[in-house]
Amino acid sequence: MSVLPLEVVRLAIDCMGGDHGPSVTLPAAKAFLERHPNAELLLVGMPDALKEAFAWPRARIIAASEVVQMDDPVEVALRRKKDSSMRVAINLLKSVDGAAPLADACVSAGNTGALMAVSRYLLKTLDGIDRPAIASVMPTQTGGYTTMLDLGANVDCTAEHLLQFALMGSALVSAVDGKDEPKVGLLNIGEEVIKGSETIKRAGELLRQAGAAGQINFIGNVEGKDIFTGEVDLVVCDGFVGNVALKTAEGLATMIITIIRQEFGRSWLTKAAALIAMPVLKRFKDRVDHRRFNGAALLGLRGLVFKSHGAADQLAFETALNRAYDAARNRLLDRVHDRIIAALQAQPSAIEESGGADVSGDKATQVVQAA
Repeated sequence: MSVLPLEVVRLAIDCMGGDHGPSVTLPAAKAFLERHPNAELLLVGMPDALKEAFAWPRARIIAASEVVQMDDPVEVALRRKKDSSMRVAINLLKSVDGAAPLADACVSAGNTGALMAVSRYLLKTLDGIDRPAIASVMPTQTGGYTTMLDLGANVDCTAEHLLQFALMGSALVSAVDGKDEPKVGLLNIGEEVIKGSETIKRAGELLRQAGAAGQINFIGNVEGKDIFTGEVDLVVCDGFVGNVALKTAEGLATMIITIIRQEFGRSWLTKAAALIAMPVLKRFKDRVDHRRFNGAALLGLRGLVFKSHGAADQLAFETALNRAYDAARNRLLDRVHDRIIAALQAQPSAIEESGGADVSGDKATQVVQAA
């Protein structure tokens, strides 16, 4: 069933979050507005810090008196800073007295653990979702990217959780990338179905069942190297493995760029070679530039929340805004809901095997400071 896109998308922006605050979020928001005539922004933060945006068209200032710092414990963000820019921005995704929410999606570069905890506390999880997951993208050798989840929200997952991640991730890729049947792979130590832990083998069974039922396009187990080939659209794993893979990839990319610089700077001859190779080197740097892949979705909540890297510059933060805009415009929340409901109807045993637990949320979720 086709989903009609939103005509107007309203984004709530935590302008105070991240390492740089308004010095980055405001220029990025202004550039975003210029490129998206059908977008409106709710800029949340301390009014004095946002005064340059008062006259912007299609933008509105929402006052907040506190800021969640990058090193604040989760308890501080939840219990003490109840008027933080992060919390106020997330609250704009909630319906009040039956009215439509003021915002369609929220973007913050703030503390990851706090953002996940506050989002879950305020928005709750969708019916049929035990735990939210963090989903983001990794560059591939084909020039595109692979979406991956979970990247740090849940260090321990059951097979049923991994199935839920696959359903949510498929909806994300479908909404943002326009792929109706994204190819889903389960991250494992080998492609064979007999490999992996008992949880992974059980997850493989559930994913194959979901594939046979037409709920996802499951292609089987994939290995770490397959994340970067471009042959799979979505890679599913638990948050511990996903976060290690993400940080390893970031470190490897940095190391390669550093080594290239060192080698080209060894002598006048290598420096001359660098000048000749400069166009190729620039294209290489652009293809692995993490700023082009910024913006992780917190999937499974009753609202769209996107996490920008805390150290994001203007280009990176604008990329996160673009991803949130695309997800909201293409009704990602509705797509996730539809896939989960279809899966629950087709596989009622998933709830029975969980012991009849409340599927609206697992308060024991372990939140990792993932970014």
